[in-house]
Amino acid sequence: MVYTHKVRVRYAECDQMGFLHHSVYALYLEEARTEQMRSKGITYKEMEDNGLIMPVRSMSFEFKKAARYDDLLSIEVSIPEKPSIRCVFHYRILNQHGELLSTATTEMFYARKSDLRPVKVPQEIIDKYEFS
Repeated sequence: MVYTHKVRVRYAECDQMGFLHHSVYALYLEEARTEQMRSKGITYKEMEDNGLIMPVRSMSFEFKKAARYDDLLSIEVSIPEKPSIRCVFHYRILNQHGELLSTATTEMFYARKSDLRPVKVPQEIIDKYEFS
């Protein structure tokens, strides 16, 4: 399943060269990931309220072309395999012309908020994603 989130590059997010600053990409991924979860009926706030968090274990990017001010980006989010404790998200970022600008991966893990101990993904989350 691929979820697509749209975001427009704001002027304040660009560097002196007129490119989207590399530090902003992580924010865009987080926004896309949480909206993808919301589309499945899972809100990060409810997870936290229930004592579950998802810290980032790793994040990687490959930049192919620069995003620029006012570009309308499509951020495609997918989870290629059923998570257990860790959950890997893959991203493709395209501009309004369909040009691939960047690919990225984040590896998250599920943990108890109270002590940061890793835990298995709750079955109700697995069920909402309908992994086969």
